[in-house]
Amino acid sequence: MDQLLPDYHVSAATWFYLSLLLIVAVFFRFNRVWSVRNLDLALLLSMSPGVLLVQEGHRFGYAWLFAASGLVLCRLFADQFFERRPRLPQNLNRAGMTFLAIAALAFLVTRVVTETPSASSVQIVRQGEQILNREAPPDEARGEGGPASSLIAASIHPFTQVVAQGNGDAAAKLAAEPIAARLLAIFAHFAVIGGLVLLGRRHFQDTGVGLAMGTLYVLLPCTAYNVHEVNHVLPAAFLVWAFVAYRQPLVAGCLMALACGTLFFPIFLVPLWLAFYGRKGAVRFGLALCGMGAVLVGSFALTAVDGNSFAQQWSDSIDWGLLSFRGNSAAGFWNAANEAYRIPVFVAFLLAAFGLTVFPLRKNLEHLLAHSAALIVGTQFWYPNQSGAYILWYLPLLLLVVFRPRLENLRPPEYDSRRQREHEQDRRVPQTASAMAGGRTVLR
Repeated sequence: MDQLLPDYHVSAATWFYLSLLLIVAVFFRFNRVWSVRNLDLALLLSMSPGVLLVQEGHRFGYAWLFAASGLVLCRLFADQFFERRPRLPQNLNRAGMTFLAIAALAFLVTRVVTETPSASSVQIVRQGEQILNREAPPDEARGEGGPASSLIAASIHPFTQVVAQGNGDAAAKLAAEPIAARLLAIFAHFAVIGGLVLLGRRHFQDTGVGLAMGTLYVLLPCTAYNVHEVNHVLPAAFLVWAFVAYRQPLVAGCLMALACGTLFFPIFLVPLWLAFYGRKGAVRFGLALCGMGAVLVGSFALTAVDGNSFAQQWSDSIDWGLLSFRGNSAAGFWNAANEAYRIPVFVAFLLAAFGLTVFPLRKNLEHLLAHSAALIVGTQFWYPNQSGAYILWYLPLLLLVVFRPRLENLRPPEYDSRRQREHEQDRRVPQTASAMAGGRTVLR
């Protein structure tokens, strides 16, 4: 950032203190100290010190994140029991929040542009280039991102070609890969913020609430700490837009398929969404999900030289060894000494996922938001690699749960259509009865 602001530097700890003061000034309810909103703010802020400790190399940070994730999970489980959702306006008007959001976003974008991107983000771009060049990645080049991440990164390849051709050497081509990684990270963050604002306007019927969610997203320290991580942000962006388009099962199914193609964890949300839509809506959602999955597989098949290359591309797009229960050496809460304890935790996660999918039988958007966020938080307890540090996976959904009003009337499209037909029938019955009472008989 020295190119723009000479001698300017904000450490991670300083960013935490500054964002803490701004968040408290804008969102804390001083007239209702003992409110759910203030409790939610405390939970959101409590996760940032754990991420900071992890980045500093302290193993205690994973224990901190494990405990904070447990509190967040309890909050999400209890969300369906909150019958009253009073309207709590922010301490800053809409124009002020817009200015604050743009200013904070400008600092985040500047940080993305001027600092070195993460190795995982660069690896995603490299895999996208290898797909376009029909090259299978070597075994040591496996990454966490799925096939959808690589295909999306392939669209950034023209930018890298322009930079490489302008310099005309291999070193310039390697320098172009970080540029593409930065563009991909910026695109993912803008997608999340735009989805939050649009969802607040369309489903919460309040653009100010959507703007407040986007402002808090850019102000939270955990966003700034992982601002370069495409694997953290891109799946959440697809999930947010799936909620925006939840009334169109075909569109939501395509977005869910792209989310599943970026990383593994959205797969656990598919049964919940199928149960939410009901019979007809689930068929359309499932067809769109399978259709987009077929498109992803077909894209890999078209860029593969032969069958062996296709299989290698597909298997190397994500390191499935990270999900193994045998002696995983990845950094996180779990290690080789307590690896066996992940098995009962994973079983408990599957039981909880089954319960959230089945109950209640008729779900509304409130249940879908809270249960989806709870399932993503639940993956943090058994995922071995940096357990609990993937906060951006569920942070946008958690913000939706925190700021949402009562949404019991937002049902699946099939339920709304059936209820509308019943309402129209109820309106016809009194008219017929009054006509018969007046001695008039209408023959049809």
